[in-house]
Amino acid sequence: MVGLAGFETAFAQSAKKSGKKSGKGLQFSFIPYDLQLRHVFTLANSSRTHTPDMLTKIEFDGFVGYGEASMPPYLGESIETATKFFSLLKMGQFNDPFRMDDILAYVDSVMPGNCAAKAAVDIALHDLVGKIMGQPWYKIWGFDPAETPNTSYTIGIDTPEVVRQKVAEASPYKILKVKLGQNTDKEMIETIRLTTNVPICVDVNQGWTDRQQALDMIFWLKEKGVVFVEQPMSKTTIDDMAWLTEKSPLPIIGDEAVQRLEDVIKAKGVYSGINIKLMKCTGMREAHKMLTLARVLNMKVMIGCMTETSCAVSAAAQLAPKCEWADLDGNLLISNDPYSGMKIVQGKVTLSDRPGIGILANDPKWKI
Repeated sequence: MVGLAGFETAFAQSAKKSGKKSGKGLQFSFIPYDLQLRHVFTLANSSRTHTPDMLTKIEFDGFVGYGEASMPPYLGESIETATKFFSLLKMGQFNDPFRMDDILAYVDSVMPGNCAAKAAVDIALHDLVGKIMGQPWYKIWGFDPAETPNTSYTIGIDTPEVVRQKVAEASPYKILKVKLGQNTDKEMIETIRLTTNVPICVDVNQGWTDRQQALDMIFWLKEKGVVFVEQPMSKTTIDDMAWLTEKSPLPIIGDEAVQRLEDVIKAKGVYSGINIKLMKCTGMREAHKMLTLARVLNMKVMIGCMTETSCAVSAAAQLAPKCEWADLDGNLLISNDPYSGMKIVQGKVTLSDRPGIGILANDPKWKI
């Protein structure tokens, strides 16, 4: 992995090695990076202390766009798979970055899957085009930055002592996202409620298996100030999920069940809303289409993230003004963020007027 001071050298070596630096077309390069988590991150079925990541760059006519692929293990992607995918791309064939649909359709066609790697290209292209236009993407899309929601701050499954510590760290935030799905669910919520009365949303990550017990738990959670429940049961139990959504006193949001655009229509009637994540759906282009379709179907929308740097989080934040909820804290959960971008001000997602996705390098040696 490379440190901040060596980023430009590493990018240059990547471009030279791949032969993509020559010519007048888009110049693409990439380097691996390792995201270090501030706390052990525990979900219903896994724990980790870091997340493998790829940082990408597209250059054209003196402009530079930056992207990112965050690859938690459950996505099925890795530094190796992303490197293989990136090495197959022939971005130099494109001489006009404004042909975004054509470029990203090509990127999607190169190999199946690899959604996070594709998102890294998509984000870099959006950043590049936004910089050429001199505008942030929320303005290009016509969104009002004043309409962004508060972001939740994630509390992973842990011991009561550590949970109290995490809640204390989250004091600036006006809503907490609590990971559930083990036999400590009620203890997690009770521990938090002894510390704070802020609203809570819960993410079960498919951890519940019995629909009646899930419904009983949701009624209990409602009494504890929970505002919605994310992916309570397996994405494969469609009938049980539809039953649970129909009877639930709280909105049920599909996450693992809603990966890409074609999944949005399938989610209608099964979930109350969807969680859009750039790493699942190949990036900003498809995320915008998912948001538009969900609105047509009268479904609620949450914009989410993985553990990511401020690069991908700021890209996702461009969609936040049109979402009911935001879970854009992935950059806050890591200790080695190489960028700064969108900010959380008094709990609210706050967008800058910088062009593209609105990021800056934290190290002045790496100029953007």
